[in-house]
Amino acid sequence: MTFVYKRILVAVDGSNEAEWAFRKSVEIAKRNNAELNLVHVVDLRTYSTITKRLPDMDDRVFDQGKELLARYQKAAQEAGLSDVQVYVSSGSPNTVISRDYAKRLKADLIVCGAQGLNAMERFLMGSVSQHIVRSSPCDVLVVRKEESDKNTAPKTSQF
Repeated sequence: MTFVYKRILVAVDGSNEAEWAFRKSVEIAKRNNAELNLVHVVDLRTYSTITKRLPDMDDRVFDQGKELLARYQKAAQEAGLSDVQVYVSSGSPNTVISRDYAKRLKADLIVCGAQGLNAMERFLMGSVSQHIVRSSPCDVLVVRKEESDKNTAPKTSQF
């Protein structure tokens, strides 16, 4: 018996690891004829000090997330996927990805990078990917390195 993924949720934050997770998820979605859902979570706690001084900072952060997702969506469509949805949300990535979006979208697979951009939060609270693995209602694929480049450091992201 073969299991087929139908609804894939990919967490992206602009890091190299997220880009690798995105690339792998595109291939999985193509093989399974699945819908691809891309989510970018803006953790406003990270920006709280800045936003008090710059009132439009929230809007800029969300706009950057939308631009990032638009580039990923275009790349997925150019790779041959037609069912690609994008979501920008605020909150804790730990709960927004594994609980809110996974359940709302009825995801059967979450794909994420092993490490993201926020090293301080990872130090204080553990990585987002660890939390997703522990709390997800579905399968989780944690992508550690670019497939073609397993023994070298990450390249600069094109996203």
